[in-house]
Amino acid sequence: MARISGIDLPKNKRSEIGLTYIYGIGRSTAHKILDAAGIGYEKRIGDLSDDEVAKIRSIITGDMKVEGAARSETQMNIKRLMDINCYRGLRHRKGLPVRGQRTRTNARSRKGKRKTVAGKKKAIAKK
Repeated sequence: MARISGIDLPKNKRSEIGLTYIYGIGRSTAHKILDAAGIGYEKRIGDLSDDEVAKIRSIITGDMKVEGAARSETQMNIKRLMDINCYRGLRHRKGLPVRGQRTRTNARSRKGKRKTVAGKKKAIAKK
């Protein structure tokens, strides 16, 4: 089992997919890493030699922000938006979608579970 940046990569996945299990590495970044290391995309993580894993590990630790550093940078960017009171920061603060999505019907994953609001009562006419 290959362990890179504190993450155990799955043995049976192709190397380009296995690297995406590390936070901060997507498909295109995984391709760049594998190209720099001279490893084919189809090679399975379990089939990588110790030297190849060491090459990948050195490329990742030397050039990129992954895992904790990437998460903290993202959180700091969101905090900055909230501190300067820009529109995106206000949307983050209210827990609403940030990128212009509709909220009248969808957006449940961002807004959370539905909170039912009672309808207005009808006034009773007196005689």
